[in-house]
Amino acid sequence: MSFISAFIYLCAAVIAVPIVKRLGFGSVLGYLVAGMIIGPSCLGFVGTDGQDVMHTAEFGVVMMLFLIGLELRPSMLWKMRGSILGMGGLQVAGTTGAGLLIGLLVGMPWQIALAAGLIFAMSSTAIALQSLNEKGLIKTPGGQASFSVLLFQDIAVIPMLALLPLLATLPEQAGSGASGHAQGMGSLPGWQQGGLIIGAVLIVIICGRYLLRPIFRYIAATRLREMFTATALLLVMSISLLMQQVGLSPALGAFLGGVVLADSEYRHQLEADVEPFKGLLLGLFFISVGVTIDFALMSQKAGLIALLLVALVVVKFAVLFVVGRFFKLKACNALLFAFALAQGGEFAFVLISFAQQHSVFTSETSKLMMATVAASMALAPLLLMLNEKLVQPCFSGGLVEREPDEIDVHDNPVILAGFGRFGHIVGRLLSVNGFTCTVLDHDPEQVEMLRRFGLKCFYGDATRIDLLHSAGAAQAKLFILALREEEKSLHIVKTVQEHFPNLRILARANGRQHAYDLLRAGVNDVYRETLGSALDMGEEALRALGLHAKRAHRAAQIFKKHDEESVREFARFSGSDEEYASLARLHIRNLEQVFQSDSEYARDEVEDAWEAADEPEGKEEGKEEGKRKKDQED
Repeated sequence: MSFISAFIYLCAAVIAVPIVKRLGFGSVLGYLVAGMIIGPSCLGFVGTDGQDVMHTAEFGVVMMLFLIGLELRPSMLWKMRGSILGMGGLQVAGTTGAGLLIGLLVGMPWQIALAAGLIFAMSSTAIALQSLNEKGLIKTPGGQASFSVLLFQDIAVIPMLALLPLLATLPEQAGSGASGHAQGMGSLPGWQQGGLIIGAVLIVIICGRYLLRPIFRYIAATRLREMFTATALLLVMSISLLMQQVGLSPALGAFLGGVVLADSEYRHQLEADVEPFKGLLLGLFFISVGVTIDFALMSQKAGLIALLLVALVVVKFAVLFVVGRFFKLKACNALLFAFALAQGGEFAFVLISFAQQHSVFTSETSKLMMATVAASMALAPLLLMLNEKLVQPCFSGGLVEREPDEIDVHDNPVILAGFGRFGHIVGRLLSVNGFTCTVLDHDPEQVEMLRRFGLKCFYGDATRIDLLHSAGAAQAKLFILALREEEKSLHIVKTVQEHFPNLRILARANGRQHAYDLLRAGVNDVYRETLGSALDMGEEALRALGLHAKRAHRAAQIFKKHDEESVREFARFSGSDEEYASLARLHIRNLEQVFQSDSEYARDEVEDAWEAADEPEGKEEGKEEGKRKKDQED
């Protein structure tokens, strides 16, 4: 790719992606739109080099799977074997079978129909995982199911590449065939091919276990950041080339390498070094997909491509939803699973090209299929947005599949709503001091887990007035609101204030803006979840930098007092952004002046200096020794 082409690609991405992102779409669609605009079918800023660029950009998919592998320890992967083989195998088989049936019904030869079904069974690993990560859905049951199926699809590419040449129905074209290494592999007996594949996998596993750690230790000892980055890139490229030479998917090889290194102490450094290259190359890959979309062909065959597109999305969606429900996913998660994977995939381009080379498809059939897959990939972010904006809100009330628990405790002085990472600390502190709480949580899995630990927790939605009455809100002294969801917490505040005006509310705030909202809603006791731990760390940092412990503690308390006062003042502020910034700068200057003029703060510093000067040598050690003896006696 020339410098001018690189400039055009980067300009298109920088201009289009932020605009599309601000419109509420994902970055993936922004890259695709950028490619369509600069491609030969629109403005024509780049020519027919889109395929060549795509071959380079596919390395971004390889890097993405390497990073995913780093997050998955072998033990975790073994636990997922059921969903990988079960859900993935059923999805590929179901989509392939549906494609074969439809193809036979419209009069296709069974070989072409089967090949098309196999190819359309692929979903976009890059688009699905990127979009799910952006929306924070990858850890949900639907996101984990999507990942399992995508991983199976990547593995399934291997037997598909072996099967497609057997489905050839056309005369062998001159110059067609596999690449050099594939031809070499194809000329070997099956047992030798299998042996080479097993040997390559063993090399990756053994080197990852025993060789790479000393190499990374040696590179890290040089303290050259760029050399560690170069080594990480070399590692990914080496694994990919090795797998490609034995006929395996480079992406699958990179994933395997990541899994092997998942327990390495260099995992986080590898993630940090590879991540920027992955993001850039993935963006380039999506732009390349957009560049290769042939608008002339799409206009000529618009009806046929639209029909193929609808058939592809509808059939895959139906198969995925049925698979999700068969494996006991809730309806909302099954829909997320179906929406996330209802498009074609990047490996489909590889399989279509491979099938054309081996005389399975004609050139025109290949172009139609590529246009359909590219259009479905462009549609994928829209499907996820449709799911997020229109479909999932319908389940906001339907996600609760069980009635709230009957609460058999009505006289506890405290009601605690939310028993996650924040609420359980408050609850345990009250409990060990003899104050029992009525704990409410809206996550059924969290409730069951807490009960296994012997903690009494009730399932229910704290926005419901009847549940609050059952929990004894009319007699309680305190209502501790420890939920993370900001909108829901504000809703609960209004409900409690309206129906239980004498109940004092202590509320958790995720940050300053959430604290402003709670203060404006009339909650006087607001606690930002990160303030205390951040002040503790800052105090320890001051002590590590040489400040006396008393001075460091006083500094933290002064800062806390001033910061809490500023939050309350800003909560009442209703001016413009510029006035807000001006007021913030004034508070910063006032805080600096407080530290400079605080007499007690300055006196502590002088007293500490005099105490250090008057202290006889060895007296401090004597005091410490006396303290240790006293502790032993106690």
